[in-house]
Amino acid sequence: MNRKYLFDVALVAIIGLATIAVSVAVAADDTKSAAPAAAKESGLKIPEMKLPPGWTEEDMKACMLAGTPGKMQALLASEAGSWQGKQTMWMAPDAPPMASDVTSTISPVMDGRYTKVEVNGDMPGMGPFQGFGLYGFDNVSQKFVSTWMDNHSTGIMTGTGELSSDGKQINWTFNYNCPIAKKPVTMRQTETVGGGNTKVLEMFGVDPKGGGGGKEFKMMRIEMTKK
Repeated sequence: MNRKYLFDVALVAIIGLATIAVSVAVAADDTKSAAPAAAKESGLKIPEMKLPPGWTEEDMKACMLAGTPGKMQALLASEAGSWQGKQTMWMAPDAPPMASDVTSTISPVMDGRYTKVEVNGDMPGMGPFQGFGLYGFDNVSQKFVSTWMDNHSTGIMTGTGELSSDGKQINWTFNYNCPIAKKPVTMRQTETVGGGNTKVLEMFGVDPKGGGGGKEFKMMRIEMTKK
């Protein structure tokens, strides 16, 4: 469930690290040593180094905390495993349901910072389906983030999500380019998490042909059980 987003983030991170490295190399000898006490108290292992000009100990701590996986990343990783189930699709508000089998493999990557989701199935009338997504929790924005791509499109869908108050569901908002409307549109998705051996995912959107009076309808429901 935008690869471009991940690429941009990685690029910014690389540039940032390169800037730090150069700044450290040319830093004046009287620059303060960076062994932030506050960061150490938070459990982070901060190496002894000289901070770049203008940087504070709190700046370094913020960077370290931003890249440290925590409870939300662990929540996504808890879904790791092989899953199988059924998906039901509705092409339009009044269209008959179309059902098919689906399998999914979920695995943590980047030392638990992200979760990779691979889906295989069959799209009624369109043939075999293969999808691939990366999910994470952005410690800076305090939101879940996701990208998605599959073999039935050439675009990349991006989304952000928030955990429900009971901690059992992530409510997603995804953006993608609709081939019928010929413009960016929004889709809503709900996904159960931390539910052990069962999982339910539902997608909602508006019919681009105007069916249903422009009101949101259920586009897909996937019910899965962990193998």
